[in-house]
Amino acid sequence: MPNLESNAQEVIERLLSAYGVTTQRALAEALNVPSNNVSAWSQRNSVPGSAIIKCVLDTGVDLQWLLNGKLANANLERTIELPSGEALLKEITSNGGKAVLRRIMDAYGFTLQKQLCDLLGISSGTVSTWVRRNYFPGDVVVTCALDTGVSLQWLATGKSSYQGTSFKKIPDKHIPHMNLTLGVLEDAGDWLADLTFIQHSFYAPVFISSNTEAWIIDKSINDISNGSWLIGIDDKYDIYEVSLLPGKSIRLINKTIEFDCKINEVEVFGKVVLSMNYQF
Repeated sequence: MPNLESNAQEVIERLLSAYGVTTQRALAEALNVPSNNVSAWSQRNSVPGSAIIKCVLDTGVDLQWLLNGKLANANLERTIELPSGEALLKEITSNGGKAVLRRIMDAYGFTLQKQLCDLLGISSGTVSTWVRRNYFPGDVVVTCALDTGVSLQWLATGKSSYQGTSFKKIPDKHIPHMNLTLGVLEDAGDWLADLTFIQHSFYAPVFISSNTEAWIIDKSINDISNGSWLIGIDDKYDIYEVSLLPGKSIRLINKTIEFDCKINEVEVFGKVVLSMNYQF
């Protein structure tokens, strides 16, 4: 995780600079926190991740600069319009729990919570607490943004496009592999493959295999559109042909069924980039 504790006073000074204020009281007002919070951060030598996130989204300053002062204080162009002040803080903190965990997992390209726990050195109980209490883990969100290059705006609010952000590409040819059996996805280790022959930029590829077919899914694409998708319905997964319908509805078709439903009634695992049929 980023070290938000080693030089809290310097981070606070950059927060002051980002907002263009000169007093801790004015900074507290900008961050919409009690007036004594900023001095408490200085005394504890720890700045909460939620304050870092809010400042980046409020002002557009560079995240790396805000944390360590190593980059220029550059403005970032937002992809969408966001609220500010108290409304922005409420929007960030209301996007906690399972929603923010899903975005963190997708940004890293993980399929199992254990992978995230091992990477960050946290317990599974901690992650379960995020979900149970609908908690927003600000420090982990900052860590993920720095680790992956994913849009902090998208991680914090879910409102900017996952596509087109500067994700790190898969560093080697080991791709997560999952078996799809009777609607259940099970981890099957890694799949060793060279996907450079595919004219597509992968950011979170997953190899899915069944008894008769296999697919390469890109989990970084989750803004559903027409095409083939791995979709979860009541925790049961299958490959569906998706057609968009009016009223935020979709039509799903697979080998055995065809039906319409609302987009928010399904879980989008990712878009099918390549399908493979076994020839026996």
